[in-house]
Amino acid sequence: MQNDGSDLFIIVLLGFFLMVLMVSFIVIMVIYHRQRQIKNQQKVREIQAEYEKTVLNVEKELREDILAHVGRELHDNVGQLLSLAKMNLSSSKPEKVSEGKNMVNEIIHEVRALSKTLNLDWVEAISLEDFIRKELKKLESAEFCKVSFHQSGQKLQLEKDKKLVLIRIIQECLNNAIKHAQPKLIEISVDSAHGQPMILVRDDGKGFEYDGHSSGLGIYNLKNRMVTIGGEMQLHSVPGKGTEIKLILPNQKA
Repeated sequence: MQNDGSDLFIIVLLGFFLMVLMVSFIVIMVIYHRQRQIKNQQKVREIQAEYEKTVLNVEKELREDILAHVGRELHDNVGQLLSLAKMNLSSSKPEKVSEGKNMVNEIIHEVRALSKTLNLDWVEAISLEDFIRKELKKLESAEFCKVSFHQSGQKLQLEKDKKLVLIRIIQECLNNAIKHAQPKLIEISVDSAHGQPMILVRDDGKGFEYDGHSSGLGIYNLKNRMVTIGGEMQLHSVPGKGTEIKLILPNQKA
């Protein structure tokens, strides 16, 4: 009987330890799961903060570029028109006065057009494809080099912030080609017809050595900005054969 009592005590003791182990395991799993939740929430907040920071930086850079453009236009174009209008309006000849009045109307139109560019509402009104055409047309008009644009599929449907970031990335790609590549041709293609949407920026300029791990701040910033909008940037360049930049975008919402 004494042995039976000892066996029962051991069984109860083992059962108690097993129960403690199970409870401890459940508590540890709950704590671990909660910590993972906290880390995931923190990561989401960090990604959101980085995204908002990127958008703010892009808006700042675009506004600075726009202000510089407005300043040049006011000095070179509007300033010249004002001088000519003043001369014509001071003339005693009726036809010159009439010409001066027409110039005043042209100046008003120019100033209104410039004022619209000072805010970024135009970003919502223009498609990314039309913006690219506009930028390439500027290069062609300046006779910098030949340009080419290709579009496959429907126009990209983008949120304003993501479009804003892409606009700035494309501007930077073009600026880099203008400053460093000395190309004879710049091509941009937008493909939304074959799986994941993609923008390809290619030039036939000087090219440069690139092993995929450049520490250059410009390339890093472009890649980082693509990541913040859920995309990816791939760069391929060969000295003497030009540069190709592939912007892979997140899948479009149906």
